[in-house]
Amino acid sequence: MPDPADLLAPAGPLRAAINLGNPILARLGADGAPEGVSVDLARAIAARLGREAVLLPVEAAPRSVAAVAGGRADIGFFAIDPERGREIAWTSPIVIIEGAYLVRAESPLRRIEDVDAPGVRIAAGRGSAYALHLARHLRQARLVEAPTSPEVVPQFLAQHLEAAAGIRQQMEADAARHPGLRVLPGAFMTIRQAVALARSRGEAAAGALTSLVAELVAGGAVADALTRHGIEGARAAGPGD
Repeated sequence: MPDPADLLAPAGPLRAAINLGNPILARLGADGAPEGVSVDLARAIAARLGREAVLLPVEAAPRSVAAVAGGRADIGFFAIDPERGREIAWTSPIVIIEGAYLVRAESPLRRIEDVDAPGVRIAAGRGSAYALHLARHLRQARLVEAPTSPEVVPQFLAQHLEAAAGIRQQMEADAARHPGLRVLPGAFMTIRQAVALARSRGEAAAGALTSLVAELVAGGAVADALTRHGIEGARAAGPGD
């Protein structure tokens, strides 16, 4: 049977794409190096394989997907989405996150159901799980894509759009930073974050990664990382997710 280390890290070290556009999973620390849940998990997976972890920070989920699909990274951490499934294979979910809408305080939009209406323009990061979901499900509102997720709220403000879509934690942080904004109650989608690798690596590699990640989730590594990094607005995935 092939060694999981050879399947998942054929170049030697385990190269992990770290998406800095998702503050639930990663951010830059005071020293300028990436830190967070995905960093901890990348190192834990590498340790299980007996390999060194090499972190490849990227600014947005589409770039993380491209790094994994193109072979520049062995694994990545991003949301499960069917449009990405042609090139990417996922483990079971590791973290569950809510997608939320941000609006102005005086906005007539009060409920999630109010947003998909004529004349409503919604900012979302290009290629993000939120933008992909909204592109499939919006019937009347119009999606306006920002270059990356961190640029969503600045674009929402600059272009006087009616709503911004993103991770609830990020939307709440932006509302706290900018007076006159509020987050709508409820979620327009539930996002399942997982660990991923290129489908071209084959079923044996996908199975090895799935087993490793399942062991880490069951052992509490994800829940511990969320607590250690002070993450609110997300939870570790469970058996029903």
